[in-house]
Amino acid sequence: MTESQTAFELLLDIDRRCRLLAADLPSQETRLHRWSGIAFRLGTNGYVAPMGEVAEVLHEPRCTLMPGVKPWVKGVANLRGRLLPVLDLGGFLGLELSRERKQRRVLVVEYNDVFVGLLVDEVVGMQHFAQDALQANAIPGAPFIQGQFDGDQSWQVFSPFALALAPGFMDVAA
Repeated sequence: MTESQTAFELLLDIDRRCRLLAADLPSQETRLHRWSGIAFRLGTNGYVAPMGEVAEVLHEPRCTLMPGVKPWVKGVANLRGRLLPVLDLGGFLGLELSRERKQRRVLVVEYNDVFVGLLVDEVVGMQHFAQDALQANAIPGAPFIQGQFDGDQSWQVFSPFALALAPGFMDVAA
């Protein structure tokens, strides 16, 4: 600090030097071109659900069985005072659920009036992809599969919100 600099001028000088040496944050444009989702497995198939469509991921809860429902309805669980219907997603899609109970997880979906838990074989974690790597849906009759990302493994983009709107999803009576 020179004799002629006041404390305020010294702080301004320090601020200027810090800004010159600071690393830039990633630009907003770079961040917008990324797609992130929760990756999960049903059998040998890999799926990824958009981050905003999964409210929570839980260990498989203890469920109370319900009479007169389709076999893919596992029952209802108490989630912090709310009744959470738990549905076997693989069973709904015609796939068999894994016998490995330790790995099973429930994807909690809350969309409009739908509050449901989707039982999956395993949650792999978050996956990030370049937005332009999304390939269009090639599976007729599956509106909840909205495309796929290819890489080391193929990941089908699964939309829980689209599933909640799909015909037959809310028809759980046997």
